[in-house]
Amino acid sequence: MMVRKFIKGKMFDHQVLSRAKFPLLFTITLVGMIFIIYTDSIIYDSFDFSNNENFKVVEAYERTERQLRSSNGNMSMQKENDEVEDENWKSFVPPLSATEEQRIAWFREKMPKFEILKSNNLTRLFHSRVKEFFNSGCETQFFITWISPARSFGRREFFMLESLFKAHPTACLMILSRSMDSGRGHRILKPLADRGFKVNVVTPDLAFLFNNTPAEAWFKGMKSGTKDPGEIPLAQNLSNLIRIAVLYKYGGVYLDTDFIVLKPFTGLKNSIGAQSMDMGTKNWTRLNNAVLIFDMNHPLLLKFMEEFALTFDGNKWGHNGPYLVSRVVENIGKQPGYNFTVLQPMAFYPVDWIRISRLFMKPANRSDSRWVQDKLLQLSGETYGVHLWNKQTRNLRIEEGSVMGSLILEHCFICQHIYSS
Repeated sequence: MMVRKFIKGKMFDHQVLSRAKFPLLFTITLVGMIFIIYTDSIIYDSFDFSNNENFKVVEAYERTERQLRSSNGNMSMQKENDEVEDENWKSFVPPLSATEEQRIAWFREKMPKFEILKSNNLTRLFHSRVKEFFNSGCETQFFITWISPARSFGRREFFMLESLFKAHPTACLMILSRSMDSGRGHRILKPLADRGFKVNVVTPDLAFLFNNTPAEAWFKGMKSGTKDPGEIPLAQNLSNLIRIAVLYKYGGVYLDTDFIVLKPFTGLKNSIGAQSMDMGTKNWTRLNNAVLIFDMNHPLLLKFMEEFALTFDGNKWGHNGPYLVSRVVENIGKQPGYNFTVLQPMAFYPVDWIRISRLFMKPANRSDSRWVQDKLLQLSGETYGVHLWNKQTRNLRIEEGSVMGSLILEHCFICQHIYSS
């Protein structure tokens, strides 16, 4: 504050500067300070606009930014998305114990800050950016969503990306994220890009994704501020819908970020994984949407979107996600026209959420060590990947000698800080 007052009071007074007898080094340092302050956006936001000299600086800054936007295209718009990092994401969680009317009023008030619902110059490039990326030649098209700040994309999520490219080195991964489509996000992914892997981030355009689908009317109704978003954060339910819509529009593989890929998805086509099964009948009892593998315009995806729009309930966890895909597949039964496969739990959900924590623990005795080896042998068979149930394991440390530590060591290639994750 003292420096800023000095600058405003003295720095623009040419006569004062001309009379001053500063040493050369101090003068150079002072000039550097002026440059940093003028070009730093944080200081720029706190300028006193009643000062004419400051106003001229702001005009010059904005003029430069416009020129950069015009000449640099996407990268300048991505730079703007860095501001997403400063959002208070917790403020988008509905108030507890609110009535439906209170939540609707809260949502209507907060809606201008829900950036993901908006379209802008960057989102309008969504389709062209996706097509350009996938036209580069891809063994498989993978998608993940990230509707959280880029700063929360941590080592656990990065291990997922490593395992994906370890199993599919010539695949293309598209990350649908507004926050990761930024300088910070691109720095996070740079170690992969530097090794030649095809990974890119694109800010999704939800209006485009849901256009001409059953989800379009639901999305418009939500943006009108007349629908109840429910107690569950809307971002979670949007992720459930985005994954279905992007596969319907483009086809490929969707993966949750709390997943470790163990082997290539070779031969899998129009598939969804069972989370649990009846041991007696061998029939599935619940499906999950953490992994979806479908062709473009597949009719089952259309049914998923129809169910989402017709039965949306933001107050029940899983209702618009795992329970939704289970309801639809059960209702379809063996109707003709739906060509898809339900994979057994060992394919993607070999360990349920109740027992998943044991995979993170090092063996305490010889019996535990045998169990770790037996589990690793079992997973090396018919398991394509392991869902980590992040809600249960996000705070667990990966212990040395554990099943999870061994899996990551075998399926990573950068392999940094495994046991501090």
